[in-house]
Amino acid sequence: EDMPQMQPMAVSQILLRLLIISTALTSLSYGDVGTAARYSPPYTPTACYGNDPSQFPSSNLFGAAGDGIWDNGAACGRQYLVRCISATVAGTCNPSQTIQVRIVDRAATSGSRPSREGATIVLSTTAFGSIANPSATSINVEFQQ
Repeated sequence: EDMPQMQPMAVSQILLRLLIISTALTSLSYGDVGTAARYSPPYTPTACYGNDPSQFPSSNLFGAAGDGIWDNGAACGRQYLVRCISATVAGTCNPSQTIQVRIVDRAATSGSRPSREGATIVLSTTAFGSIANPSATSINVEFQQ
């Protein structure tokens, strides 16, 4: 017997339904992916606010912007949600922990050198230790302004 032929409209509807189902089942990323390093005191002076002590949040969750997010200084004061997603050494990340950090400096000119050059964001020791093993040099992060 002859096989019935599908109409072009029916095929497109099936493909659309498959696309919707696969999108619903896929975990979507909430931000960009980059690397994070850590830096330690001295944190002042900063490229954004100099020696002003009020620039640092009481939580000590702050960081320095790498060249990719520095944006000619427009990054100063921006808040980012940051989450560790992977590292060279298994078990380094605390993936259930997401922190909010405030950008107060530029990584390239910070008073203390980052644990790894070229990172997207360099976190204070408190911020880094909140999402990963503090002895790690760098981690892969997901971040969103």
